[in-house]
Amino acid sequence: MWINAGQPYNDLPDLPPITELETSAVLKKAIGANKFLAELKGSCLRLPNPDLLLNTIILQESKDSSAIENIVTTQDALYQAIINPFDSIPSEVKEVLRYREAMYAGIEDMNETGLIKSSVAINIMCRLRGISVGFRSNPGTQLVNPRSKKIIYSPPDPRLIPDKMAAWERFVNGYEEYDPLVKMALMHYQFEAIHPFSDGNGRTGRILNVLYLMQQNLITQPVLYHSSYIIQHKSEYYRCLREVTEKGAWEPWVIFILESIIETSQVTLKFIDKMLALKEETLSIIKTLSQKLPAYELTNVLFSFPYVKIKTLLDNNFGTRPTVTGYLDALVQKGVLKVSKIGRENYYINFRLMNLLTQPK
Repeated sequence: MWINAGQPYNDLPDLPPITELETSAVLKKAIGANKFLAELKGSCLRLPNPDLLLNTIILQESKDSSAIENIVTTQDALYQAIINPFDSIPSEVKEVLRYREAMYAGIEDMNETGLIKSSVAINIMCRLRGISVGFRSNPGTQLVNPRSKKIIYSPPDPRLIPDKMAAWERFVNGYEEYDPLVKMALMHYQFEAIHPFSDGNGRTGRILNVLYLMQQNLITQPVLYHSSYIIQHKSEYYRCLREVTEKGAWEPWVIFILESIIETSQVTLKFIDKMLALKEETLSIIKTLSQKLPAYELTNVLFSFPYVKIKTLLDNNFGTRPTVTGYLDALVQKGVLKVSKIGRENYYINFRLMNLLTQPK
C-alpha cells in the first residue's frame, strides 16, 4: 500500500497481489458477468455480416471513451468525417476517429501472436495520439485533481516502466488460474497505476480491456460498450482505483469492473436487438421498391453508417449515378431516409438509426 501522493509509487508491486481475490462476493458477480458476456457473444453471431455493426458501436464507444478525457464531439460530425475522409475534419473529431483506428490496429497486432504485449499498448497509444512515441521518459509526472489542484497520485519513475510493463505483460498472458474477468480487473488497475505514457493511458487501457476479452474468446467482436458506464460512475471508478493503491482494497475494485461488464453487456444486447429489428423493418420496405434492387446489400450499407452519399453506393458497385440516385430518392419518398444538403453534397440520413444511436443509453 502507498499513501504519499507526492512521491512516485516506485514500489508498486507486480501482479498478482498477495491477497484473496476470488471472494464469494467476487465469484458471485463474476458468474453474472460471464453469463451476460456469453449472451452478447451469441447475439453477435446473429448478425448476417460480422462487421455490420462494428463501425456504429465502436464509434459510440470511442466518442464516450474520449469524453472521459474531455475530448467531446458530436455523432453527426463523426459519421460525416468517416464518409468524407478527405474533407476538413475538426481536431476533436480526428481525436475520436483515432480511437476507432487504434482499436482495429490493436486487434490486428494481437491476432498476429495471440498475445497482448507492451508493443500492442504502445501502438494503440501512438494511433490514439497520432504521433510515434514510446513510454514516458520525463520524471515528475503527477496526477492532479482538476478542481482542488491537489496531487492525487504520482506513478512510478520512468526508468522503472519497462520492467513493470514486462511484468504486466507476463501476468496478462499467463496466470490462467484466475477467472478471466477478475484478471481483467487486475490488469486494468496495474496498467493505470504504471501510467506508462505521458498521455492517452485511460483510452489505451480501455481498448486493452476489449482486446483481452477477445483474446479470451469471451467476445468475438469489439462490441462491449464500456466507456459509458465509466462516465456515469466516474467518481466511483477513480475512488476504487485510488483505494486499491492506498488501502489494498481489491474486492470493491474487482466488483466495480464486473458490474460494469454486466451493465454494458445488457446495454449492448438491447442496442443490437433494436438495430436488428430496425434493419429487418427497413429491408422489408426496400424489397417493395423493385425486384431489381439489391435490397439485402443496400440495407447492409445503410446500417454500416447512418449517413450515405451517392458516391457511397457508387463505390460499392450499386450501379450508375442515375441508378443509385433513383434508389436513394425512392427511399426518401418511402420515409426510410431523409436528405440533407451539406455544402454541395446531398447526405442521405438513416434518421431512425441515428435516433437509436444518439438516444440516452
